[in-house]
Amino acid sequence: MSTRTVVESEECAALRAAVAALGKRHGRDHDREALWAEAAKLGYLGVNLPEEYGGGGGGLAELSIVLEELGAAGCPLLMMVVSPAICGTVIARFGTEEQRRAWLPGLADGTRTMAFGITEPDAGSNSHRITTTARRTDDGWVLSGRKVFISGVDIADATLIVGRTEDARTGKLKPCLFIVPRDAPGFGRSPIDMELFAQEKQFELVLDDVELPRDALVGEEDAGLLQLFAGLNPERVMTAAFAIGMGRYAVARAVEYAKERQVWNAPIGAHQAIAHPLAQAHIELELARLMMQKAAALYDAGDDLGAGEAANMAKYAAGEACVRAVDQAVHTLGGNGLTREYGLASLVTAARVARIAPVSREMVLNFVSHQSLGLPKSY
Repeated sequence: MSTRTVVESEECAALRAAVAALGKRHGRDHDREALWAEAAKLGYLGVNLPEEYGGGGGGLAELSIVLEELGAAGCPLLMMVVSPAICGTVIARFGTEEQRRAWLPGLADGTRTMAFGITEPDAGSNSHRITTTARRTDDGWVLSGRKVFISGVDIADATLIVGRTEDARTGKLKPCLFIVPRDAPGFGRSPIDMELFAQEKQFELVLDDVELPRDALVGEEDAGLLQLFAGLNPERVMTAAFAIGMGRYAVARAVEYAKERQVWNAPIGAHQAIAHPLAQAHIELELARLMMQKAAALYDAGDDLGAGEAANMAKYAAGEACVRAVDQAVHTLGGNGLTREYGLASLVTAARVARIAPVSREMVLNFVSHQSLGLPKSY
């Protein structure tokens, strides 16, 4: 029995094999829309969403498998992190029945997509400093503020915006989530000029007194951080899946090259200077996957506190493992590692994303030192 079947059910192992086959058919030079449509048709995009709304009835464990295997085939879908994982999960857990019926079937079958807006120019990784505010009116809400580095807003039907409302009892601001349609008056977007190549673009958003109906609010106004982290923990797990898949793709390309490339009448993979670093990269990716699986299992079991710690650790471990795997893959290929033909050079920049987003590795270390180890806060 392989170790993989020990930590995964037969259903998850079958899902992994099926998605790997899908990824192999599309490959590195995939068409995003075509892959998205086929993944949706096969039920992979909504595998984590409730069956009564058209989903697969699974959880984050299954959805992370889908993204990891697509990444390992060279065709990860970034919007999976956002649309079904963050937005779908939040609406499924906290949305009204009307919101679930309106959004979940479309998110599951791929006909509708949602973006997620939390990051702000001055708040960075500190969600407590979000300045986008929601003011209550007789008819609903008015949102004002700015967001940056928001993925896929141009292809999303709506964006789940994290704003803050004033607590009538204390006067303090608390986080709340609002569904903002793409064509809402006052909701402006402009692309950010990124050197990182990705099919999904990044945007800066301006919310200029965007008027929303009462039912734009997702969940309870008093739930605050509980609802927010119901979305952020899946984001961290899925970022780990994205990074692990990317790292696996890079290592696989390097191993293939190391078996074929001949120097001094022997494959370069026969030399320990090549073989050992690749073996180390493989080990680190496997270890990161185990933490990701733990985080997903805790989240699916309803342990939000335990999932928060594990999700941060998984994201950290996967980001570090991915960067080292990609670097070693490029070095294995030498000059060829920088050519477009082999498709690894672009991953050098892309791999760093998992160290930076959705939360920096330094903020993860702050979380672990304070929450896990009980050390005093440094910020």
